[in-house]
Amino acid sequence: MSMIASCHCGATKIQAAETPRSAKQCNCSFCARTGAVWAYYAPGELTFLSQDEERTYSARGMNQHHFCGVCGMQTWGDSPDWASAYNADGSAKEGFTPGTMPTQRIYAVNLRLVDDLDWSKIAVEQMDGRNNW
Repeated sequence: MSMIASCHCGATKIQAAETPRSAKQCNCSFCARTGAVWAYYAPGELTFLSQDEERTYSARGMNQHHFCGVCGMQTWGDSPDWASAYNADGSAKEGFTPGTMPTQRIYAVNLRLVDDLDWSKIAVEQMDGRNNW
């Protein structure tokens, strides 16, 4: 079943073909401030229904944090697919060396922006980004 994430004012709307079964909540210096719970999708798996007022923030250029320029809601992110090369504890996966930069990108949608989401069907993993990245 499809899912739509919408900022508070409705200027940004993102559709995913499927509601995720898993998501991640991170305590890094950025995510902890937004309170987001992230569901991850490959590029091409999301449909951007409305982005007219979208703004982007990036502290170092790698991770693109998108938010609504009207209501300020953190809507989605575009970053290297860190999970393809690193474990949750920050160690490199087999076949990768520490310091490897993933070549693939991944999109993350803030599930807090989905009305009437059944949280009981989503396993939310707590990520220690503050200490592991």
